[in-house]
Amino acid sequence: MRISEFVGLTIQDIDFEEDTVNIDHQLLRTSNMEYYIQTTKTESGKRVIPMSEEVKVCFQRIIENRKQPRIEPIVDGYSGFLYLDKNEMPMVALHWEKYFKFAVDKHNKIFKAELPRITPHVARHTYCSHMASAGLNPKHLQYLMGHSDIGVTLNVYTHIEWDKVKDEVNSIDQT
Repeated sequence: MRISEFVGLTIQDIDFEEDTVNIDHQLLRTSNMEYYIQTTKTESGKRVIPMSEEVKVCFQRIIENRKQPRIEPIVDGYSGFLYLDKNEMPMVALHWEKYFKFAVDKHNKIFKAELPRITPHVARHTYCSHMASAGLNPKHLQYLMGHSDIGVTLNVYTHIEWDKVKDEVNSIDQT
């Protein structure tokens, strides 16, 4: 998911019976701190994605541990956002970018092998690359990513790992 799609998720978007997540909107905030809901970046961004058992457990935990606000925030008719900030308003992309930066900075103070800058968008690239490396059908990956053009999925979001290319060539050569 795009980070704006993730922060826009509500309890109603998670279907534990079908093990799916419905993505049909995103949550954004202006520089004036005004929240608003917008449709997904592209029409292809509207999708229902399957949840693995591990993801399902994570969403169950998120919902179980969600603090009940004094007044449930409503943004353009949407309520039940999964994560709320200290002011009991929905968290937005900026919150998560700061959390990622804090975690990387903390790691880099402790360990010699420093991590590069990691953002929610980098995590999206990593997910796409790993799924491609695992052999997921490119059209299925395009759907999961919410891309309207397969070229974006294959040329921008997937990154080649030399060792995997070498291993794949060697495995084909041995057959």
